[in-house]
Amino acid sequence: RMTTSKSYAADKSKLLTRLRRIEGQARGLAKMVEEDRYCIDILQQIASLRAAADAVALILLRDHLDGCVREAVQDGAGSEKIDEVVEAVRRYSRS
Repeated sequence: RMTTSKSYAADKSKLLTRLRRIEGQARGLAKMVEEDRYCIDILQQIASLRAAADAVALILLRDHLDGCVREAVQDGAGSEKIDEVVEAVRRYSRS
C-alpha cells in the first residue's frame, strides 16, 4: 500500500463533499424511520444513498488506477497492484 501520497489527493475535496452528503442522507434515513415514513419512500432514499456511495467508489477506483497502479506498473510491480484491484472490485461487487 502506498504511504507517501494518496492517489485521490486531487479529488479529496470533491470526495469529502460527497461523503458529507452521504452522511446527511444516512441521518435523513434514520429520521424517516423514526417518523414511521412509508417503506417505499425509505427504500428510494436507500437507493439514492447507494448510488452516491457507488459514485465515490468509482472516483477512488479511477484515482487508484491512475496513480498507484500506474506507478506500480512503471516500477515493475504492476501485477501485485492489479491483483489488489481485482480483489477490491470482487469484494465491492458482492456488497
